[in-house]
Amino acid sequence: MPRRRSITSQLYRLARTSNNLRAASHGPTAYAKRRARAKLYGRSMGATSKLLRIFGRGR
Repeated sequence: MPRRRSITSQLYRLARTSNNLRAASHGPTAYAKRRARAKLYGRSMGATSKLLRIFGRGR
């Protein structure tokens, strides 16, 4: 049985979905820009997290 998601997690997910739909309603360019930014932020945060783990400060 899968773990139950917290209310906060559900709200963040709903907000992301809402913002994705809003960007999509402004056309494919706006949606593509949003996806590109999300990917870039994910990579940046992944690198930061990896660096922090090296120094024993991450999760």
